[in-house]
Amino acid sequence: MRILLTGRDGQVGRELLRALRGVADVDAAGRDELDLTGGQALARAVHERSPDLIVNAAAYTSVDRAESEPGRALAVNSEAPRILAREAARLDIPIVHYSTDYVFDGRKGAPYAEEDGTAPVNVYGRTKLIGERAVTCSGAPCLVLRVGWVYGGRRQNFVTAMLERFATRDRVSVVADELGGPTWSRRIAACTLAALEALGGPWSRMTSSHLADGMRARGGLYHLSPPDHTSWHGFASEIQALASRESVFAVKAERVDPISRAEWQAEASRPGDTRMTSGRLAAALGISLPPWREDVAACLRDMASRRAELVPTEEPASLLVRR
Repeated sequence: MRILLTGRDGQVGRELLRALRGVADVDAAGRDELDLTGGQALARAVHERSPDLIVNAAAYTSVDRAESEPGRALAVNSEAPRILAREAARLDIPIVHYSTDYVFDGRKGAPYAEEDGTAPVNVYGRTKLIGERAVTCSGAPCLVLRVGWVYGGRRQNFVTAMLERFATRDRVSVVADELGGPTWSRRIAACTLAALEALGGPWSRMTSSHLADGMRARGGLYHLSPPDHTSWHGFASEIQALASRESVFAVKAERVDPISRAEWQAEASRPGDTRMTSGRLAAALGISLPPWREDVAACLRDMASRRAELVPTEEPASLLVRR
């Protein structure tokens, strides 16, 4: 299997590359090698690379900045997936794509299932919804995974931002009235490989046509989320508690104060409750995630073992933390 992986340098893309290299021939492209805003140039690049499978992990993920850069968000989150899926359909090869819990408005009051109606409240969510629909309606055999609250031990994300703040501040204030499911990027990659194997058979014997047949039969849209959920404040409090047990992390902050979305005043509106249920994924493909706390603990243990160099985030406002 020759896999074209986009978004190589992102949180999910990095973990996918790490995992896929062990089972397939991976053609991993970052933004320098593959311009997702390039239109027909993107289509030509797909044909030139001749993949057996496309895994699109690239995305414009800055929720607040998207409000002032809707054109760029639309190009990366909507138009690029449309082109990739169209080319996959033309080549009759399967495609994997990642969407977001922010396609929902957060008003249901219970975890969302795949069949629930969508109503995004910001530019990011709207562009991601257009992208996922473009893939599912393209005619290409596809697997679309909705994920939310993605974090990891590298690059800029909620975990690294919290660790930086805990090391430098006495008190940290975090939004407490938004609910969701923290999801480790490494878990997303592992579940993606498991889903592909469930659909296409063992990697040693997997072919593009077998995988395509499996996606036509049991592919489509799935939620990939832990079985339990929390608030951003609960997430931050767990990070603080775990970091305090690891000598490699300096923890100065003694308090994590809850604040409301109204107090925080972000540029983009955010849904208040984007919990998702992953029952369909478990029933159809036999894949389920552990409780979110288990993966957060595993992520921090991995970071501690690598004595990770924590880099301050460039966009603290996008991570639900007051400056």
